[in-house]
Amino acid sequence: MYAIVEMAGQQFKVAKDQKVFVHRLAVEEGEKVTFDNVLLLDDNGQVTVGAPAITGASVEAKVLKHLKGDKVIVFKKKRRKGYRVKNGHRQSLTEIVVENILASGTKKAAPKKEEAKKEVAKPAAKKEVTASKGDDLKKIEGIGPKIASTLVEAGISTFAELAKAEPAKISEIISGVRGKHVTDTWPAQAQLAADGKWDELKKWQDELDGGKA
Repeated sequence: MYAIVEMAGQQFKVAKDQKVFVHRLAVEEGEKVTFDNVLLLDDNGQVTVGAPAITGASVEAKVLKHLKGDKVIVFKKKRRKGYRVKNGHRQSLTEIVVENILASGTKKAAPKKEEAKKEVAKPAAKKEVTASKGDDLKKIEGIGPKIASTLVEAGISTFAELAKAEPAKISEIISGVRGKHVTDTWPAQAQLAADGKWDELKKWQDELDGGKA
């Protein structure tokens, strides 16, 4: 049995006991994590396809360790301009092992074209859209588009989730983003945003410089 599932913004084909390296997750080592955005399931030839995800299906995994990937060198050069820039990057990763693939509540895949012709045509039911949308993390002083994207990939997409994160953990997650970032005030700012205290947050941010008091 295998599944195609979205984990930390990427799609993976996984099976039980398989080890996978994903973008850094905001989960401690040894803890378990569940991914419920399952796009396809294959149970001994019985294929189930989601629209886009399969209701009730999930993949359970355990976090083994956090690490960094191989260094990637990015070199830019402009001829006859004397312009040369060399940068290195190591992606923050998390190694997980798939412990279980749950298929409860799944629906059968759509019939093949030849079989569909034999069936009586029925009006198409409206698809139920249950897309969850995170908060705009860029409203936190010191967080730009790149950092916001990196946090979302690591599983921090709302003010409430950011408020619970430790500054040291946040710094570790965004370590691959260029520049010096002070994360000390980010959880406190996120808590004010989560509580809807925008006036108090705005007054405080006017006193901050790049997230630093």
